[in-house]
Amino acid sequence: MIDLDLAGQQDDRVDSDELKTRAQALRAAGRTPKQIARELGVTRAVVGPLVRGVAVERPGHTAPADLPLVGCWINSGWSDGLIIEDRPVDWVDADGSSGGTAGLTSVMVARRDGDGISLAGFLVDTHCLGAKNALPPTTLDEQDMPFFVADFFSAYSDPPMRAPIDLARNLVFGAVDFARRLGFEPHRDYHSAVGHLGAWQPTGRITFGREGRPFFVQGPRDNATRVMRTLDRSVGAGNYEFLVVADV
Repeated sequence: MIDLDLAGQQDDRVDSDELKTRAQALRAAGRTPKQIARELGVTRAVVGPLVRGVAVERPGHTAPADLPLVGCWINSGWSDGLIIEDRPVDWVDADGSSGGTAGLTSVMVARRDGDGISLAGFLVDTHCLGAKNALPPTTLDEQDMPFFVADFFSAYSDPPMRAPIDLARNLVFGAVDFARRLGFEPHRDYHSAVGHLGAWQPTGRITFGREGRPFFVQGPRDNATRVMRTLDRSVGAGNYEFLVVADV
């Protein structure tokens, strides 16, 4: 028997997700919050939180994905726990070792913007939560780029590796898609940074999760109770793994 209250909550969640998707698409196309509110039949107070951080396409401005690609970097150990179908030969991982950061992958993309270099970065949890953080586009002199990239990857024991942009797209877009199906939205700055990746066509080559199963590892800013309740709703208790900090 269907729990009518639960069914109603699920319908509300679907409606809310659809509203957010439509609002963000309109904002990315250059609509103002006032125009979006009028088009969707809601108030501006509702629209504001939905579109915060979304990159806006403006006439006369070159889209980030159309800027010449300078380079793409990724951390060693990015493939830990992932299942990859028909793995391309250039999807290289140095040694398959995560160095204690299992499931956490950093990606940085650099594109030439006039006389400078525009960089955007992502921290993605490929096992569960998707885009946990993002660095909106930052423009600097080309001579400063190596230092900026090194600093971005400074938390890892090994230096970053050059990677093809297709791998970056599959990891970031794929992890976000996986997390959304589990009930988790990307970090608010994701929408500003994602234009540097270009287009991606799902479904990709990667099966996310640890060996195909969601695996939540609690970080210092994660609300473990909230995350696990969300996983209980989306995949069911017993259908995911977790590692959380014990209460003392």
